[in-house]
Amino acid sequence: MKFKSINPYTLDELHEYESISDNALNQKLEVATNTFKTWRQASFESRAALMRAAARVLRDDKDDLARTITLEMGKSLKEAVAEVEKCAWACDYYAEHAAEFLAAEVIETDAAKSYVRYEPLGTILAIMPWNFPFWQVFRFAAPALMAGNVCVLKHASNVLGCALLIEKVFTKAGFPVGAFQTLIVDKDQVSSLIENPTIKAVTLTGSEGAGASVASQAGKNIKKTVLELGGSNAFIVLPDADLKAAVEVGVRARMQNAGQSCIAAKRFILHQDIAEEYILKFSAHAAKLKVGNPMDPETDMGPLARTDLTDQLEEQVNQSVEAGARVVFGGTRKDNFYYPTLLREVQPGMPAFDEELFGPVAAVTIAKDDEEALRLANTSTFGLGISVFTQSRERAQTFIEGSEDGAVFINGLVKSDPRLPFGGTKRSGYGRELSSHGIREFVNVKTVWEGTAL
Repeated sequence: MKFKSINPYTLDELHEYESISDNALNQKLEVATNTFKTWRQASFESRAALMRAAARVLRDDKDDLARTITLEMGKSLKEAVAEVEKCAWACDYYAEHAAEFLAAEVIETDAAKSYVRYEPLGTILAIMPWNFPFWQVFRFAAPALMAGNVCVLKHASNVLGCALLIEKVFTKAGFPVGAFQTLIVDKDQVSSLIENPTIKAVTLTGSEGAGASVASQAGKNIKKTVLELGGSNAFIVLPDADLKAAVEVGVRARMQNAGQSCIAAKRFILHQDIAEEYILKFSAHAAKLKVGNPMDPETDMGPLARTDLTDQLEEQVNQSVEAGARVVFGGTRKDNFYYPTLLREVQPGMPAFDEELFGPVAAVTIAKDDEEALRLANTSTFGLGISVFTQSRERAQTFIEGSEDGAVFINGLVKSDPRLPFGGTKRSGYGRELSSHGIREFVNVKTVWEGTAL
C-alpha cells in the first residue's frame, strides 16, 4: 500500500511512501528483540547520556525538523519550532529523573527484606496521530526508552516524513540500532503487529474508534494499553475572573494548532454575569490572529491538516447552527482553511457540545451560576481536562473536587507538562503519560520478598 504526504496549504504532493512487507516487518521486530536484550542492561547513566544527546539533536536541528512538521500537517512554523523544543525538554527531563522514578522501593513487611523493582517490558508499540507529530511520540518514547524498553512507531500516514525524522534523531544521538524504529505499515498489518509476541504493550493517541479497536485487539492478546483519546474540554469563566487573562488564554487555548488538539478548550461555559463582555472581548482578540501561509513566521494559524477534516468540522458547525446555535463570527472556510469561529447558544444535544470539534471553533454555553457551570462541564462523554477562571480559592476548590476529568487547571489552559501526569477519564481514555506515573506504565512492577537475610 502507498501513502501520500500532501501539503495541506498548497495541496501539493510532498512524497510517496510504501508500506513494508510482512517479512521486512518481522525482521525489524527481530532487531528490536535483540536490541532489548542489551538495552535493558544499560545503566541509567548511559541511557541518560544518549537521551541528552537526543535533546541536543532536536535543538540543533529544530528549524529543519519544524519545517517538515509544517509542510506535512500545516501548523504555523513558530508552533512547530516550539513543539520540537518541548520534545527536547522531555528528553532532558527523563534523562535527569528516570533513575529516581524507577529506583527500587523498600517496603517493610514480615520478610527479612522486601522491595519493589521496576523492570522494562520489552518492545512497546506506539500508534500516534498527526496533530503534534513530534511531541506525541517523544512524550512516550523518552520515558519508555529511559525505562529500558525499545520502541516501534506506527505513525499517522500523512506525517511519515516526521516519523522517519524522529528515528533519525535517535540514530544521530547514538542510540543502538533497533532501540527506536519507525514502521511504515498499513491498517491491515496493525492487527498482526499487536498479536506478534514481540510486542509487549501498546500506547495509542488518537480517536475513540481507533482506541476501541486497538484496546480490543490488545485485550484479546492480554497486552496492556494506554489510551489518550479525544477531548471536549470545558473552559469555565466565573464572574470574579480576571477577564483580560481569561480572554487571552481562552483564544490561545482554542485557536493554537488551528484548534487541532485533544486538550484544546472547546466548550466555553460562561457565567451569565460576564458572558456578553467575554464574548465581545474574545471576538476582538481572535480577530487579530493572522491566518495564512504556515511557513510565514508571522502567521498564527495555518490550514487544517486534511480536506476531510475540514469537511467534517464544517458539517458539525452547520448541524449545530441548524439546531439553534448562532454564529458570532467566522463559520467560513476556503480549501483546508477553517477560519476562527465562535458559536453561542450552544446546548447539549448539538454537535458543538456533544462531539469533539477538531478545529478553531469556540462553542459558548451560558450558565446561570457556578453549580450549573460544573454540571455542564461534566455533561460530556469526554474527561480530559477543564480550565476554570476565578480569583476565589473557595470557588476553585468546588471545581477541583467536582470535576470528573483527568485534570483541572485554575486560571490557565490545559496542557501537557513532563513534570505532571497526563491522561483522561470516560471516553478520553485511560492510563497516564509523563511524570513518574507515565514512566511506570510500561514496566514490570516486580515484588521481591526475602525470607532470610542474604
